Amino acid sequence: MSAVKDAPVLVVMAAGMGSRFGGLKQIEDVDGRGHALIDYAVYDAALAGFEEVVFIIRSEIAEEFKKTVGDRIAAKLPVKYVYQSLDMIPEGSEVPEGRVKPWGTTHAIWCCRDVLKGRSFLTVNADDFYGREAFIDAAEFLKSDGPDNEYGIIGYNVIGTLNEKFTVSRGICSVDENSYLKRIDERKEIKFEAGRGYFTLDGGVTYTLIPADSVASMNLWAFRPAFMEDLVVNYESRLRAGIKNDPLKFEETLSDAVQNIIERRACTVKVINTAAKWIGMTYREDIPQVREALDELTARGVYPEGRW
Repeated sequence: MSAVKDAPVLVVMAAGMGSRFGGLKQIEDVDGRGHALIDYAVYDAALAGFEEVVFIIRSEIAEEFKKTVGDRIAAKLPVKYVYQSLDMIPEGSEVPEGRVKPWGTTHAIWCCRDVLKGRSFLTVNADDFYGREAFIDAAEFLKSDGPDNEYGIIGYNVIGTLNEKFTVSRGICSVDENSYLKRIDERKEIKFEAGRGYFTLDGGVTYTLIPADSVASMNLWAFRPAFMEDLVVNYESRLRAGIKNDPLKFEETLSDAVQNIIERRACTVKVINTAAKWIGMTYREDIPQVREALDELTARGVYPEGRW
């Protein structure tokens, strides 16, 4: 199936190191039938109307990724690869000595600037299950008429995105009365306790309650072409400053990038709340829970039996 030029693109961020998981979770068999969570995302996205996939990966995992996941998907949909690496930085900059940490999800999307020029696209994490309704909502938004600098975020109730055993990071959204994003704050070390979420800013000395009706970002951003145009113009200066001021630890998330554009009044972001159930796989201990949920969906006929 050939992709229509104006059809939205699915962009899968799959360059993660998997340090907490202890391996390449982006290609981990999660259902006992050889499927990774990426397979479920692409399957749902294709049904929702996405006709092309861009995988952001590291060159050192390219062969294994293609053999395990990529080639199978490429047999169904047009696939392109973008290779993210530490040395993909603005001309004249140098990778700081001792730098190991990736530059962040904004950098991942910036690396796609040539492939995604003039395109609308949806970003997803390779290690999340989002639910088909979320992709349908995103596709409807991207195919609708609207200002080129109006973007969308598929929002999940924060409680449904927390882990009972481990702390997580989430972008917590502040939303106005018209369902537009006012600001988004990246909260790290969020714990789930007695049915509530709490974040800390001081390493666990004190915790602040997150309101139960808060909306969390799971990196399901629906961007129109103006977003990439803004990144090309404005991101490089932020990256240069980060390299200079915090050479070993600087990173910028997509939440940071969107917040920067909002503060410049250069975009609006529609918050699209979804009833879809999110399932995450941060740690290897999460696999049984993920498999149980996927088995249930398969038994209900949401996904086909066997290899797709």
